[in-house]
Amino acid sequence: MKSLVTSIFIVLLALQMNAQTPVASPTPPADGDEVIKVDSRLVVVPVAVFDTDGKPVTALTAKDFRLKEGGRPQELTQVTDAEKVPLEIAILLDISASTGSMFQYQKETAARFLQEVMNVGDKATIITIGNRPSMIASHVDAEAAGEALRSIEPTKERTAFFDGVGAAADFLMKNSSEATRRVVLVISDGDDTNSSGVLRAIFEAEGRLVRGNTTEEELRKLRYAARESAKLGEQRKVSRVLQDADAVFFSINTLGAALQLNQSAAFGQSNLERFATDTGGSFFIPKFEPTNLKDKIQNEYNERKNRDTLSAIFRQLTVELRSQYLIQYYSDGDHPAGKFVDLKIELTEGTGRKIRSRKGYFAK
Repeated sequence: MKSLVTSIFIVLLALQMNAQTPVASPTPPADGDEVIKVDSRLVVVPVAVFDTDGKPVTALTAKDFRLKEGGRPQELTQVTDAEKVPLEIAILLDISASTGSMFQYQKETAARFLQEVMNVGDKATIITIGNRPSMIASHVDAEAAGEALRSIEPTKERTAFFDGVGAAADFLMKNSSEATRRVVLVISDGDDTNSSGVLRAIFEAEGRLVRGNTTEEELRKLRYAARESAKLGEQRKVSRVLQDADAVFFSINTLGAALQLNQSAAFGQSNLERFATDTGGSFFIPKFEPTNLKDKIQNEYNERKNRDTLSAIFRQLTVELRSQYLIQYYSDGDHPAGKFVDLKIELTEGTGRKIRSRKGYFAK
């Protein structure tokens, strides 16, 4: 069964859909009648609102929000709070060489988090990120998702990070209705060493090389330049897939305090930050203490402290997901395909309150 699910998942990797749904199918007119084209798009905007203390603001309605699209006010069709909107969440767990001593506790804490945040009817999908993304559980309840998480073991493989995030967003888009909150939660350092777009760029760069007088050092530099350029392109592409899916991106960087050690780690964090910022989500950088010291007692103390830190992050995620709003409206704009359309959401009242949401969407 698992191999069948994985096979279906790999097929889904190659597919992509758009997040806005055209609504237009007038009856063909009789000869001589004037043709009137009606074309509008349903736009879905997940929104979180926080007070001056950073606590979620609940019980807001459509009259509490103002929304402008490209500077033009839009009429809101519906504003629904989290308790009334089904949750579709995909958790991506990094099983590659970047996994550390916290891996087992990450699995257990994530499983408990799902028990807390999911209601009856909510669904979770569990995906691992190694040499390629692999679906461990698809569209299941909290109990089954928790069992799937606990069954995962690290493999120390390379990391197809971009493929994993893109596939998760694509899967949610194809397997959940628009009237759901789509969430992608990634537990990873965000770096990529094995996604298809990155490997393809390296292969194509080598194919253009005249091998005769090429030294190993020149070949190494060529591969590095091709990889870094491709990673930037993949970052842009995956960000758009997330936005097209109306998915909100959250992340927990597993490197913690070791984040500043090298350029690769910094770029991985930039992925996590960009995806969160573009979709209205958030990113967390835990301050994990070292657990490989010579002092055994200090290691045990640090391990307990690290567990408390991770537990606190998941509690905050639970509060945020339980306080999201889902704003829906039909755009009256005539935007060319592929254009990024700016969105601005404000509150009609409540000075000092902070709104977190996507900054716009790409027109169909």
